[in-house]
Amino acid sequence: MALEIRQQLKLSQQLVMTPQLQMAIKLLQLSRLELVDAITQELEENPALEEIQETSEREDADTRGSDEAPDIKNDDISAKEVTIEEKLNDEIDWSNYIEEYNSPGKASFEAEGKESPQYEAFIAKKENLSDHLLWQLLMTSPDKEDEKIASLIIGNLNANGFLDISLEEIASMADTPVKNIKKVLKLLQTFDPVGICAENLQDSLLIQARYFGCDNDIVCDIIKDHISNLENKNYKAISKALKKDIRHIIEAVNIIKSLDPRPGLKFNNEEPQYITPDIYVYKMEDNDFAIVLNDDGMPRLRVNAFYQNAINCKEDIPGTARDYMQEKIRSASWLIKSIHQRQKTIYKVMESILKFQREFFEKGVAHLKPMILKDVADDIEMHESTISRVTTNKYVYTEQGIFELKYFFNSSINSVEGDSFSSASVQQKIRQIIESENPKKTFSDEKIAQILKESNIDIARRTVAKYRELMKILPSNKRKQF
Repeated sequence: MALEIRQQLKLSQQLVMTPQLQMAIKLLQLSRLELVDAITQELEENPALEEIQETSEREDADTRGSDEAPDIKNDDISAKEVTIEEKLNDEIDWSNYIEEYNSPGKASFEAEGKESPQYEAFIAKKENLSDHLLWQLLMTSPDKEDEKIASLIIGNLNANGFLDISLEEIASMADTPVKNIKKVLKLLQTFDPVGICAENLQDSLLIQARYFGCDNDIVCDIIKDHISNLENKNYKAISKALKKDIRHIIEAVNIIKSLDPRPGLKFNNEEPQYITPDIYVYKMEDNDFAIVLNDDGMPRLRVNAFYQNAINCKEDIPGTARDYMQEKIRSASWLIKSIHQRQKTIYKVMESILKFQREFFEKGVAHLKPMILKDVADDIEMHESTISRVTTNKYVYTEQGIFELKYFFNSSINSVEGDSFSSASVQQKIRQIIESENPKKTFSDEKIAQILKESNIDIARRTVAKYRELMKILPSNKRKQF
């Protein structure tokens, strides 16, 4: 069989993502903060892209206004020297005035032209746990070895203020006996906050109990040997093991509850991240709703006019420079169009969600209906993947609160009579049932399922337990109060 080389034409279709489409998809799935960061980065890298400033708009308007202004002849203007006339009021008693302001006392003078500092611009640094403990350590005037050991101990504390490693590991790093580590550790455990530098939760609670003078036998025994029963509120088992009356056990438990299980958490430097809604939905006077996109803080972009004029002019520009300028102008145009397309898509998706979930916006969470991505995709004639990208990390402000767009898409729970409820509305009902229960007689998951069935919601006990865990609600034995 002979082998030969041949040329053959073949016609085929292939899906290729253009750079413009890739940019549009990338911007569509970004959150608001990520989009602002992406625009800022593009402004730094692309000279053909610029931000529209309000000052530049005013300057353009002033320039246009000055060009249209009529000519004024110099002869029509009569120049007159401006003079300031001051007259002293004869009614002022100048002798008293001089005596008052020449009297001895504390006075402050400010030099002319010296600007006072803007105290609003100063930001106080929040003290962290390490700085707080090291400051207290230096107040004790330690020697170099103790300071080295203390620095190792403080550097290995977790966010709760407990040691993350063993004393043997610290002794190995400091190249010193364990007894020296224990001596420095005992000193650090006397520092503020109380209970700091403990090896575990039990040690921290015991340190706090001794410090506050409430370290009686019952309190110490519960902390040392019955912390698991304390967590499960199994007070009868503790009473039986310690052979004490249940009332004394509850009194000791109340003392332990007043202690801080995480003494180092108050020095946590993590700042809360506040959510800025991408969309606002307002109810109008005619019972209709208005959808407003949030453009606050979003840079307004345009293509640099200098680059456009340079490309359009007939002057000879080197080929590499022209290609570079055309590429940057094309990239800037794609970015501006992609941002506009992103805003339009978000608006259309929110408009469709409002149509399906109108009762939620009018009455609240209890009236949220089951809905999936396909419902909105079919309504606005887009792909489900596009709807998924739009609803990820996008938030809407409503009269019911601030919600992620993903919140409106949830599974359905069948009712006894054949209707369906959304999983979010069922979770809200479970929360309301738990909030209305008697703290001394809490409802079990089985009991909550029965109450929901009486309310025409058919749900299993394990589903109740799953929703309760999602809402971070404790089980019935841990919710019970004595």
